Amino acid sequence: MCATFGSHKHDASDLTGPRSDMSNALEEIHASGNLREKAEICQIGQGNGSAVPNPAPISLRAPPLTPNHQKPRTSHCRGNRCDNQEVEFFLAPAPNPDDPPALHPDASESLLPGTKTSVKQVIKVYNEDNTSRAVEVPSDITARDICQLFVLKNHCIDDHSWTLFEHLPHLGIERIIEDHESVMDVTSGWAMDTDSRLCFRKNYAKYEFFKKPLDFFPDHMVSMCSDTDGTADQSQLIEAFLSSSTCLEVHGHLHAKEQSRKSWKKFYFVLRRSGLYFSNKGTSKEPRHLQFIADFSDSDVYSVSSAKKLHGAPTDYGFCVKSTKCSSARDLKLLCADDEQTRTCWITAMRLLKYGMQLYQNFHQPHQKPMRSISENSLVAMDFSGQKTRVIENPSEALSVAVEEGLSWRRKSCHRLSGHGSPSASQSSVSSLALHLAQPWFHGKLSRDEAQRLITQQGLIDGVFLLRDSQSNPKTFVLSLCHMQKVKHFQILPVEDDGESFYSLDEDQTRFTDLIQLVEFYQLNRGVLPCKLKHHCARIAL
Repeated sequence: MCATFGSHKHDASDLTGPRSDMSNALEEIHASGNLREKAEICQIGQGNGSAVPNPAPISLRAPPLTPNHQKPRTSHCRGNRCDNQEVEFFLAPAPNPDDPPALHPDASESLLPGTKTSVKQVIKVYNEDNTSRAVEVPSDITARDICQLFVLKNHCIDDHSWTLFEHLPHLGIERIIEDHESVMDVTSGWAMDTDSRLCFRKNYAKYEFFKKPLDFFPDHMVSMCSDTDGTADQSQLIEAFLSSSTCLEVHGHLHAKEQSRKSWKKFYFVLRRSGLYFSNKGTSKEPRHLQFIADFSDSDVYSVSSAKKLHGAPTDYGFCVKSTKCSSARDLKLLCADDEQTRTCWITAMRLLKYGMQLYQNFHQPHQKPMRSISENSLVAMDFSGQKTRVIENPSEALSVAVEEGLSWRRKSCHRLSGHGSPSASQSSVSSLALHLAQPWFHGKLSRDEAQRLITQQGLIDGVFLLRDSQSNPKTFVLSLCHMQKVKHFQILPVEDDGESFYSLDEDQTRFTDLIQLVEFYQLNRGVLPCKLKHHCARIAL
């Protein structure tokens, strides 16, 4: 095979839970600074930890052809055979060892200290609703710089989950552009006749594997080659991925599309630091049975959308390895997993093995230098309840005061709206409607499939959620929530009692006066849900 490849009592266990040994071990790793120290000494050119953004490209012109330059005849080798072919290249005169190195006129000024090396270029960035915005940026700008630019321009909260994606619609694939990557290096590889684009949106799962590695790497898929029992020490899992001295591998069955055919075949795959292989004899890992497919020095891993429809894959959990030089679907090494967890494991492992310590630097950098504006630095919490005002320095107290003020404002708003001669129930429903429509987690008339797609795009981690209108019952709402890398949907039913309207998720056991109160409650308490509401899906207009 040659691949192309409110009123209800809740259990206290909902609020707190036992800390796992794995979480403690990772906290010790972060606290000890082992990974941070390794990240600081990461140098350019050292294995997979060398993916550091390059300086701005310098434009150099080829030397002009003079009569003294000749076209020599050379031999072009293909494997073990050599065919005599004519290859054109220029022979420059041999330099004098005593002369200082000469610089091209276009490059000399760029290399002088204090001179500018970047050139402005215009790029267009899209968001989820296909609106776009063109911005002029330096040629050496990184993906993190683009994200921070749009966060500031759109007045978003910078929670470090905003991500830039490379989306190739003609191939049906996309990938995360890592924070350190040069955006111009990415766009320079696009063909002129394609509709390739940059997309800006949230991705809560971008660095989640540093916090919860066990959710991303199942025991049966990751092992250490040097271990006799074939299992990896999970407490040192992330360090094993980041350290180039460890012999780590990811293995398991995947479907692969055969070259020049529409058929798919299942093989046993092995991912190591040297590249991706498949076994042509069952699950054997002997070198003579492993066939090389790709390495990641000049390739990237992409997720495939609509793998069944576009490529005839057995499932929709497709991904592929694409060379930076290829632009045709025939050159893709197409793979397909049986479930989302398996696909996530392979894609995450490939990212870690390619970029290594650089990913940990990207993850740790925002936490070292949080971006805060001058206006944010000047804001303090004040207490005006007593005879003298005071500054609230305790963060927990400040948060509780802010929540209480929000609830007080809501009660006053509802009271004002219900005091103009109309029935209290109808006015209460109007005020509730006006309030939740303005919330970033409410997405209106969104279908079930669109909600699932949006949550998948913004990260399949526990607690990602959104609220929407129900398609089957216009008077109800639906909570779409991600848990265990699956999207589940919960119907929010209206409840009438003595002329007042309430909302409930648990068959009228717990009532809420509006959807905002419901969301705030389940952000603090799990209740009948499989997990708390943690990250809301947000859409912005660029």
